[in-house]
Formats: sequence, C-alpha cells, structure tokens
Amino acid sequence: MTIDLFCRNIKQFLTVPYGATLAEIIKQHNIEQEFPFLGGLVNNNIKSLSYRVHKPCTIQFFDIRSSYGINMYTRSLYFVLYKAVRDLYPTVTLNILHSISGGKYCELENSDFSVNQSVVEKIQARMQEIIDADLPFIRERILSEKAFSDLKSKQNGDTNENEIFVDRNKFYTSIYHLDDTINYYYDHLLPSTGFLTIFRLEPYENGVLLKLPSPKDGKSIARTREMPKLFSVYKQFKSWGKKIGVPYISDLNRVVANKGIGNLILTTEALHEKIWANTADEIQRLEKKMVLISGPSSSGKTTSCRRLSVQLSVLGYHPVQISVDDFFVERAETPLDEKGHYDFEALEAIDLPLFNKTLVRLLQGEEVEIPRFNFSTGSKEWHGDTIQLQENSIMIIEGIHCLNPKLTQSIDDSMKYKIFVSALTSLSIDKMNPIPTTDNRLIRRIIRDYNYRGYSARETIKRWASVRRGEERNIFPYQEEADMMFNTSLIYELGVLKPYALPILMEVPEVAPEYAEAARLLKFLSYFTPIPEEDIPGTSILREFVGGSKFHY
Repeated sequence: MTIDLFCRNIKQFLTVPYGATLAEIIKQHNIEQEFPFLGGLVNNNIKSLSYRVHKPCTIQFFDIRSSYGINMYTRSLYFVLYKAVRDLYPTVTLNILHSISGGKYCELENSDFSVNQSVVEKIQARMQEIIDADLPFIRERILSEKAFSDLKSKQNGDTNENEIFVDRNKFYTSIYHLDDTINYYYDHLLPSTGFLTIFRLEPYENGVLLKLPSPKDGKSIARTREMPKLFSVYKQFKSWGKKIGVPYISDLNRVVANKGIGNLILTTEALHEKIWANTADEIQRLEKKMVLISGPSSSGKTTSCRRLSVQLSVLGYHPVQISVDDFFVERAETPLDEKGHYDFEALEAIDLPLFNKTLVRLLQGEEVEIPRFNFSTGSKEWHGDTIQLQENSIMIIEGIHCLNPKLTQSIDDSMKYKIFVSALTSLSIDKMNPIPTTDNRLIRRIIRDYNYRGYSARETIKRWASVRRGEERNIFPYQEEADMMFNTSLIYELGVLKPYALPILMEVPEVAPEYAEAARLLKFLSYFTPIPEEDIPGTSILREFVGGSKFHY
C-alpha cells in the first residue's frame, strides 16, 4: 500500500510506502541539501523524523536554520547534558535556567563541588561520547500518572514540578528514553544523538553555559560575552520566584486551585512598584535630566514610562514623556531590509536631526512643538502640541533605540539615565524546560496587535522573525549599556493571557504557514490554568495588552 504526498522542498508529488517515516522518505527520494534535515512540517504540524505517514499530506522538511530546527536541536542537547551529568554525578540535579550570550545557563544543584574548567571538560567529554555513540531518542506515550511516577522513581524523587502532567488533564503524556535514562520534554527531539554535531560547554558564573550553533548559519558558535547586568536580573527574579514558592507552572496552577491567586497578584505587582520607586530615588540622587527607556517588542516600554513618571512625581518632578516613534521619517524615506520591506526597526527609520534638535531646544528652555506620527498615512503630523521644560521637569523618552548612543548624540551623557526593560520570564515548565522570553513577548504582541492594531495572529506571527532580527541588530547589542534593567514579566501573567490568546490563535487556518507556530503556542498555553483578570490593577503592565489600563496610551 502506498500514499501520495506533496513535498514543498522540491515542489513535487511523491509516492511513499504506507507508514514510512520522514527519515525514510528523505532517503528514498534523495532529498538532500547543505544542512541535514532535523524534522518536518506535516500539514503544518511539527513532527520528528521518526513520524510515520499514514495518509496523504503535505510535508516541508526543516533544518537547524529554522526556529523549529534549532528548538528541536536545543531540547535534544538538554537531554544529552542531563544524561552526562547523571552518569558522572548521580546525586546532582541539572537545572536549565535561562538563555544568555548565545547559550543556555544551567546550574548543578546538590553538588559538593564547585563548577570549574575541569568539571566542565569532564561533562563535555561525556556528552561527546554519548553523541559519538549515536544513541536513539525513543519517544514513549504512556498514561500521565504513570509518567509522573516513573520519572519520580528514576530521578531521585526530585520531580515535584512534573505534576504538570496531571494539571494538563490529558490521559497520556509522551516521555523520552536515552539509553538507560528517561525524561520529559514538551516538544519533539531529534532521532538520535548523532545529529548533535555542534555544541560547546563553558564555565559561566556559578554554573555552566551550554553554547548552541547560530541559527544564522547553522555552523558557528558565537563568542561568549559577559552580560553581568542581564544575568543579575535573571538571577534576581528566578530567586524571587523560588522564594515565594512559584518556580514552576505546576506551582502557579496550585495557587490558582487553592484560591490564592489574588494575593500572588498583589505581591507581584508590589514588587514591580517597589523597583520603580527605588529607580526614581536613584534618578533623583544622581540628578539626571533625561531618562531613556529601551526594550524589545512587547516588553512594556510604554507602561514602564508611565509608572516611572508616577514615582518621579512623588519626588516632586514634573515628568515630560516623549515617544521616539513620533519622530519616524516619512514613509517614502524609510529604509528597506534585505527583502525589500520597510525596516521600521532600523535607527535610520528615525528622523535623527529633528529628534536631537528637539531635545537640545527643550534643554535650553524653549517651547517646542512635538509631532505625532500617523502610522496609517506614514507621515508626521503637527497639531500644535507643545511642551516646555519647567525647573523641576525631567524628560522620559521611550523607544527601541534609546540605548543606542547615536540616537541622542547631541546630548551630554552625564544628563542621561538609561533603562532596559524586557519580559524575562522567571517561570519554568520544569527543570528541563525553561520558558523562552520570546514566547512570553510574542503572546503579548499577538493579543495587543489583535485588539488594538487590527492584525490577526497569522499576521503577527508572520512578521515576528523580522521583528526578532531587528532586535538582535538594534536593541540587544546595547542592553548592557543600561544603568538599570527591569524585568516586566509577571509570574502569573501567562495564566491571564491564556483566555485572550486561545481564540486568536485558533483563527489561524491549518493551511497557513503560520499554523505550526500557532499550534505550538496553543500547546504551550495548555499547561496553564486560566486566571481571571478581575484582580489585576489598572496600573499593571498587563493592562497595556489586555485593556483596562488607568494610563492613557
């Protein structure tokens, strides 16, 4: 018995045996390219190469240069690292915490030794042995309750976070075997360890940094840069989540079930308010005249600007808020990216001469008219909106380029206080599955674009890769220049965003290329118990995305 399918990579219909795996199809039809395929989109659903085809379908194979490929590669490396640590140090627990400097920062818990170069080299050597053996990653679908008990019995009982299996209310869960080791990963792995040809392990802070191949070329590993400020913020919020007893999604779900979410919301919002109050005190102590707030898409720059303004007002300041977005060049003058599309994330998309001239005139005490950019017409509009600084005024400027010195090159650096904000998700699924901060921001953006900009989830997902490239080029290189970093994520927020995101994501049709990403996000959100928004204050960062804010945007 055979099946007909369409392969997008070669734009041909193929006839394959019933039950053939994706790997067998690639080999049978000699579908080759420079980079090995790591998986495939079957009717726009992400599948591993071991997936068997039982009915007609459309397939598009992907490699490490796609987001699906690098994610699959990364999760597989997690498992190899986990096994290597357990083989060498059976009583030590591996905790994969967060991304930093082109890799994943991990800590070895319950160890009686310090992590040094010798330890790291030993672990890397064991990882390489596992990879050289080309051991298969074997996926097994079993009852969720059995998955929980099996993991608990084989992982020294340190798996309370895996109660997430029960929280999802699914009869069955897929777990993975690697030789004599089992673990859980929330999405597909590669067929075998032999695919993991590029990686590096380095000592970093108190743990290890698992370095990954760059998705840009699939071959190189980026040089490690010290990022003490970003690392410190991650550490602060990870530690805080553990301190209040909510390091994992299952912990958050228990809080909801026990009707304690109201107190958690108040505590989380109070932490944000405290940090903004301390920041205002620091700005006053340093006698700054200008605050510059930068951050990637959907990080909450606008609400951050408003909340800091309130705290500065408490200290007797008269905050004057300015958005860099109002100083875009005319649409016809907007630079183009490598694909010929308008590059709104480029610094050259800002009218730098006008912007700097405006700031200089304001600091000289002049009354200055501020434009309002009309995104529909692509032009600056002048409505007679003027501002003039008073003796106790302080400018608060927000925009993605605010940490780039070229944006405010006409202003003396001694006047500036620079802030970087981002949603650095501190919650994890479990010790093996950290939540990417980009997922948090993408879900925020999907909801905001749908509610306030008229964009479908499909349109937002389609543009997301371009947005991310712009961030890598224009924002992240300057983040360590900040005087202060602020984590705008809220430990409870994904439970609140879930009811908003689900119906929007479910509108993406299966035939759309963006369906795979929408389906992935829907699966991710399935781990969360929905949280009602009624207890969220009007000044919360979340109100910028779900509505009901006390601030005017």
